[in-house]
Amino acid sequence: MTLPRVLVAAPASGHGKTTIAVGIMAALSRRGLTVAPAKVGPDYIDPGYHALATGRPSRTLDPWLVGEGRVAPLLVRGATHPTVADIAVLEGVMGLMDGRLGTDGFASSAHVAALTRTPVVLVVDVSSTSRTVAATVHGLATIDPALSVVGVVLNKAGTPRHGDEARRAVESVGVPVWGVLPRDAAMHVPSRHLGLVPAAERAEAAATLDHIAAVAEEHLDLDGLLAAAASAPTLDAEPWDPTAALTLPALRDGAGAPPQDPELAQQASRRDSPVIAVAGGRAFTFRYPETVELLEAAGARVVELDPARDVALPDGTRGLYLGGGFPEVHARTLATNRPLVHQIKAAIEAGMPTIAECAGMLYLAETLDDHPMVGALPAHTAMGRRLTLGYREATSLVDSVLGPAGTRVTGHEFHRTATEPSAGTPAAWSLDGREEGFALDPAGTGRATLVASYLHTHWAGSPSVAASFVDAAASHVHPGSPDHPRGWDGRGPGGVALGASHVRPGMSESSRDRSQPAQPLSRATRTRSASSADVVDPLRHHGDLEVAADLVDLAVNVRLTQPPAWLAAALVDELSSVAAYPDPTTARDALAARHGLARAQVLPTSGGAEAFTLLARALAPRDAVVVHPQFTEPEAALRAAGHEVRRVLLRPEDGFALTAGALEQIGDADLVVIGNPTNPTGVLHPADAIRSLVRPGRVVLVDEAFIDAVPGERESLLTGDLDGLLVVRSLTKTWAVAGIRAGYLAGDPDLVAALAAHQPHWSVGSLALRVMIETATPHALAEAERAAEELASWRTHLVAGLHLLAIPTGGSDAPFVLAQVGDGVHTALREAGWAVRRGDTFPGLDPTWVRIAVRDPHTIDGLLRELAHLLHRRTA
Repeated sequence: MTLPRVLVAAPASGHGKTTIAVGIMAALSRRGLTVAPAKVGPDYIDPGYHALATGRPSRTLDPWLVGEGRVAPLLVRGATHPTVADIAVLEGVMGLMDGRLGTDGFASSAHVAALTRTPVVLVVDVSSTSRTVAATVHGLATIDPALSVVGVVLNKAGTPRHGDEARRAVESVGVPVWGVLPRDAAMHVPSRHLGLVPAAERAEAAATLDHIAAVAEEHLDLDGLLAAAASAPTLDAEPWDPTAALTLPALRDGAGAPPQDPELAQQASRRDSPVIAVAGGRAFTFRYPETVELLEAAGARVVELDPARDVALPDGTRGLYLGGGFPEVHARTLATNRPLVHQIKAAIEAGMPTIAECAGMLYLAETLDDHPMVGALPAHTAMGRRLTLGYREATSLVDSVLGPAGTRVTGHEFHRTATEPSAGTPAAWSLDGREEGFALDPAGTGRATLVASYLHTHWAGSPSVAASFVDAAASHVHPGSPDHPRGWDGRGPGGVALGASHVRPGMSESSRDRSQPAQPLSRATRTRSASSADVVDPLRHHGDLEVAADLVDLAVNVRLTQPPAWLAAALVDELSSVAAYPDPTTARDALAARHGLARAQVLPTSGGAEAFTLLARALAPRDAVVVHPQFTEPEAALRAAGHEVRRVLLRPEDGFALTAGALEQIGDADLVVIGNPTNPTGVLHPADAIRSLVRPGRVVLVDEAFIDAVPGERESLLTGDLDGLLVVRSLTKTWAVAGIRAGYLAGDPDLVAALAAHQPHWSVGSLALRVMIETATPHALAEAERAAEELASWRTHLVAGLHLLAIPTGGSDAPFVLAQVGDGVHTALREAGWAVRRGDTFPGLDPTWVRIAVRDPHTIDGLLRELAHLLHRRTA
């Protein structure tokens, strides 16, 4: 086969080969080329970005996992299925020569390049070097005669002059330089404890990809790279075929599965097609495409199951495959899906064939980081400090749905969790001399129907496993049948019949009547409210009072779980100076410069709360108006200072907008307090409408605590004429520093001076002042803008899901959404494990309203699932 191709490699991990490889894929796809992606080594995350860039599944090429003889056929499969590609781009692993330890580079990028006769493009980080990079490139280009290094991409050049110096040095050793890329923070993909954050979990992944593609197009010689790819020799290999893989003898060179029994294929043709549920969604993103292809070739009908959203297994499920992913990140969302958890446990106990790899095993355990999980495995799991990583050769210890005892497979481990099984629990595998995993027969069938372990396997290297699993699923008695060994009837808690199609948000409209208004839950249900949510004083009630350790937190609007690394480092640095009294001068200047204001127009405060207190102390309003629904702290501060407060209520039927009628109600007030975007309605009022309130003798205070979550900070009042205006800002939510209390007010310099006169000495600490300085830099503002854009896409996802459930919402320009879910739903959500902010603690709202903090789509999917289940229970 003639296949233009290149392999993107590097001297070591961390040089940027994933970013460059994905950039090349995306840039070539933009040109209209069909790009076949592939990845060297046991990786699930990078292929997700490959698929996003090319629109095709990425093939994993690993001689240890699949055998040397299958590497080229799998590459050809990726280049011809579903259509013929114009070019293949392979991403390497670790350093070019690095493979399995003790094997002289077996399964390295160089090994795969040799097996597939693929030209190599090196990516080299030059951020800490210049001319010396030529020695590195020369060594890698000449160390192995079987390799063809056709070019180099120099990454992270500090300046054009720096990049030119490195380019000349590399070209002097006879290797072309295909491009020099500057440092660019926006090209970095967020990392997690096992590497990059999967593309499926990043709502902004597509936007990041567009940026990476544009940078690649601008800085790389793609035409030169295409010419080098076209120089690749013809591949003498047939495409890997899953159907043939089930009937032909194994092609492994050494340790592998035994030859296939042709009878397996004949059995597959005679039986019906069992439904096998394969876990997916954002928590279970780790599986190779060949897994599904082999299951289907063996006769199964594969249906994807999202354990965060689906409240039941697919209809007719006879087998369950739970692959890898990050359940530890989404543990609470998964744990709150109680109908599915109950059903999976019952099905496994009834003998349904189940395979769980790594994350799947964690999901089936009794607990994960103290969160209750499915409970089908007698084990407790938790995050640990040590990374377990490496290739494994495994031999099954018992007969199971994966094959007879003695079945051999190759795989790898990659995890930071630890599992504590109960004593005496049968193990699944012998891994390099130690026992690992679980092999259980809960229904007494005579062989293990549940196999769970940390071992990740590539079934293209062991196709008999897929055939055996499908055969076991086909032989399994369908749940609900009177012949079923344990009599499970497919029902969930309370005897409610469950089906994946009738309670998942976004599914068929016929599943329920969405036109019906929400009905109140029973009084008994409504009174089962946690004590932490009891309200003593509505004006002093905040979202943190709604939160408990066992609840998913959608009540507090802090964006991150901890400050960004650069901000945390700055705060650690500041600790060395806390012996001195804090001086706000530098912070005041930084904030003024950030908004183009004079120093006299800005005052650092201890969060927004101090600003409201200073307002109440400094002014003596005769007619103070607070426009509600609104954050209650300003009114609480005014009342605590002895001022009377008049409320102007914006109406839900008007979309909580600042209508002409509302403006008329404000009348002759000499103090007006309004939020923008307003907490809790999420409405972003037009700046001109608020500015129209300004008049002689009146102070207008605008609470802009959340406007940094609005892309472009649209409708901010901190532009133009500030006479008579005070604007309050908070930095605690966006930057996850609620415990530090960092905020400021800005506006009319006379008003700012009046409030400053009432501020105690040193009320704003050194750490808070450092937050103000660091977050006012161009780098921080660019990061905040990207975060606002990501949050906007997450909010759109939440609002769309609520509207599918016929749940009315307020505005959509804040890091939260006001939703009218119905009376009693706040309590019902708490009982189901979800904390949202109750609406009746805001003047103008009743108990049917809740405020929902915008979170990542995976968490939101869990909430939408729970709301759908509650609505279904009401209408059933």
